[in-house]
Amino acid sequence: MKDEVDHKRRCFIRLATSAVGGAGILAASVPFFSYWMPSADTEAAAAPIEIDISSLKPRQQLTVPWRGMPMWVICRDQEMLDSLPKSNNILRDPLSEHDQQPEYCKNTHRSIKPEFFIAIGICTHLGCVPTYRPDVASVAPDWLGGFYCPCHGSKYDLAGRVYQNVPAPLNLKIPRHMYVSDTKILIGKDQEKEEGAISIS
Repeated sequence: MKDEVDHKRRCFIRLATSAVGGAGILAASVPFFSYWMPSADTEAAAAPIEIDISSLKPRQQLTVPWRGMPMWVICRDQEMLDSLPKSNNILRDPLSEHDQQPEYCKNTHRSIKPEFFIAIGICTHLGCVPTYRPDVASVAPDWLGGFYCPCHGSKYDLAGRVYQNVPAPLNLKIPRHMYVSDTKILIGKDQEKEEGAISIS
């Protein structure tokens, strides 16, 4: 009888010890896992952003931050659009064959609407921020306007296509985006408008 009582007591003590130990491990792991969870600020910074382009004039540039990167919106006039095919023979990837843009921007002007160019303003060489240089022949004799990286001399045309014989290997990256109206662009999403998008005017 005594052996039976001792056996039950041992089983109870084993179960109780396991339960307490398991709870302790769980409690200790909560701070560890919560450390890896993104903060509210981080989640907000990664959310799509809505940009108002109603005041953007031809040849003007609008720059907004998104996910720690500069997002460019350039309003191109007809002269700028007409210049794009003229540079094809001196560009590294004139047909945008490398995966640097969504499928719907795989065209000569690399955009949804030809007049608006939207890109991540980071050089594909070493991550510098190129300058917008719409003025013709300001950088080189064959220059028809575009983006110039002052760090190592990489050049891009007005569709963000990289020139040949410069350090940058790829065209500028085009983010996922969509038009939610004639004057508003959502960057970071290209289907239905996402709840909680941050609006920037």
